Amino acid sequence: MEAKAKAKAIEEESTVLCHSSQMKIREERLVQERLYEARESVLEQEHRNTILERKALSKEAKDLTALKGNLLEEEARIERLEAKKQEAIARAIEAMEHCASFTKEEAKAYILEKVKEQSRAEVASIVRKYEQEAKVDGERKANYILAQATTRFAGDFAGERLVNFIHLPSDDHKGRIIGKEGRNIKSLEMLLGVDIVIDEAPGVILVSSFNLYRRAIATRVIERLIEDGRIHPGRIEEICEKVEKEFEAETYAEGENLLIDLGIFPMAEELVHLLGRMKYRASYGQNALAHTLEVAKLARVMAAEMGGDEKLALRAGLLHDIGKALTQDLGGSHVDIGVELCRKHGEHPTIINAIYAHHGYEEPDSVESAAVCAADKLSAARPGARREVQETFTQRVKEIESIALSKEFVTKAYAINAGREIRVIVNAKKMSDNESVLLSKEIAQEIQAKVQYPGDIKVNVIRELRAMSYAK
Repeated sequence: MEAKAKAKAIEEESTVLCHSSQMKIREERLVQERLYEARESVLEQEHRNTILERKALSKEAKDLTALKGNLLEEEARIERLEAKKQEAIARAIEAMEHCASFTKEEAKAYILEKVKEQSRAEVASIVRKYEQEAKVDGERKANYILAQATTRFAGDFAGERLVNFIHLPSDDHKGRIIGKEGRNIKSLEMLLGVDIVIDEAPGVILVSSFNLYRRAIATRVIERLIEDGRIHPGRIEEICEKVEKEFEAETYAEGENLLIDLGIFPMAEELVHLLGRMKYRASYGQNALAHTLEVAKLARVMAAEMGGDEKLALRAGLLHDIGKALTQDLGGSHVDIGVELCRKHGEHPTIINAIYAHHGYEEPDSVESAAVCAADKLSAARPGARREVQETFTQRVKEIESIALSKEFVTKAYAINAGREIRVIVNAKKMSDNESVLLSKEIAQEIQAKVQYPGDIKVNVIRELRAMSYAK
């Protein structure tokens, strides 16, 4: 009985195992069938995509073929039009030869001139259209930058005279300064390089010179001699040497303090010293150091507004006129002297470009250079910044008016606003509005190339038609 029970248990267990195995086989078959179906679905989708891609490529190919055909047709049409144009020109030349007694070359030249005039009018119209668009956007941005720069900086200005007054304790000192047979005054003028004027004005003498540096040294030397009381050629030479050394030290300290205050120290010693000497240099009555500081600070603000390097713009502004410190001693162009100095001391190429560009020797190649150029014009052109002698002013005005009057169809030209604007009256019957735009540009370019002037000159071309009649 026990053996039968074991046999039955084994049989039941075998049945369960067999059933379990059958279930696993069915599950595996089901998984395989699903995988097969999924793969078939993917293959079918890929097949569909391939068909779509082929259709798309076929459509693009057809489109390209059609486009190519259209282009060929357009080229052929243009060639036909060109041929017709040449035929028309040839017929016109032939007709002019018969009717107007023109030779072939004369007729061709006449037609080309007419085409040139028509093209000029069309170009002027296009220029005017885009110029107006650029002008609106450009003026808005430029005004914003200038407003930001000028409102953040306010500089002092004092005009420089050509003479210094020295007050004397008494008129007896005039004789002592002149010396026996004029020895003292001759010695002073020879050593100091100035003119000393002693006239009938009580209690004062005048020191005259265009060189502010020499004039300042001469003033201090004479004041020291008056305080000391010993005035003779030997003492004059001694005091003169001592004062010159003092001025050398003071000008270096002036330049060094300036750089430290602006945060761009260090700099080559020679450049530091020359910056200090700019205090004793003037241009059109404007102090050179005051102008330099003004340009540097304005350029820094403009560069910041335009995304440039503020410190580089500040340094370029400080050094843009550095050559003026030596022009009275060496002569020549302050631009060339400034470039030579900055190259000698390894200054940044942008600074070299700014020195050249602010007088039009080169085009600005960076935001910083452009900022220095704009700041230089702004500083020089503001009211009261500069003065000039009457003869120079008159000559400049004549040159500006002559350039305008030399142009075709110009009837009158007037320089106004202290020579900073010229109004040009043109013949309205012979010049269109668009051509007047081009004329203003031509006059401005010629003035820029031929005339030396501070700041900007506005060229205003006026075209108007006036009708007149009388009631009798």
